[in-house]
Amino acid sequence: MFQRVTSRLPRTSLTRTRAAVLAAGLGSTAVLGAGVAVAAADTAAVSGTATAVQAQAAAQAEAAKTQAAKATQAKQAKAAAAKTQASWVSPVKSYKLSASFAQNGGMWASKHSGQDYAVPTGTPVLATHGGTVVKAGGNGAGDGPAYGNAVVIKHGNKTYSQYAHLSSVNVKAGQIVKTGQKIALSGNTGNSSGPHLHFEIRTSPNYGTAVDPAQFLRANGVTL
Repeated sequence: MFQRVTSRLPRTSLTRTRAAVLAAGLGSTAVLGAGVAVAAADTAAVSGTATAVQAQAAAQAEAAKTQAAKATQAKQAKAAAAKTQASWVSPVKSYKLSASFAQNGGMWASKHSGQDYAVPTGTPVLATHGGTVVKAGGNGAGDGPAYGNAVVIKHGNKTYSQYAHLSSVNVKAGQIVKTGQKIALSGNTGNSSGPHLHFEIRTSPNYGTAVDPAQFLRANGVTL
């Protein structure tokens, strides 16, 4: 008879084999878990970078908007300043410049005290700037017969304008006038060699305080 021989692994070896398989499985799980964690970290990093980029873009857009607003404000301020400067106008609209400030000649006791505008009698004479009439009438409005009919307007800040040799006066002392308002008609009254407007800029309402009117008007935006 043959005796069946049954081969069995020792119990200890079987236990070790199961432990090894279990350990391998746990190792795979750990590796997989680590991979998932790394992937999650990468996703979070990408998301954080995108958020930072968006925040930076928003900040740059806001800075550009602020800069544009400042540029617009500066442009508006410049335009307002130009408008204020141009609020001075020429005393007559159509003319030919004749005798100029400080010019010598036999027509004047000393040098010429203003700027002459050669215009026909009856040409509208305009207030070069808003203000208050302080003198108006014959005898140079108090400055002497050489001026004929005249008007003097106070503009503030020690600035006065004077208009002389007028054929008629349309305003009176104390009256408030606006820039460009008609105040008189040009003429040939007083010490005049022909129809024209004699115009002065003064630092007081009285004769003897005149400055160069053409230079003053040009400095205030008036083209002559």
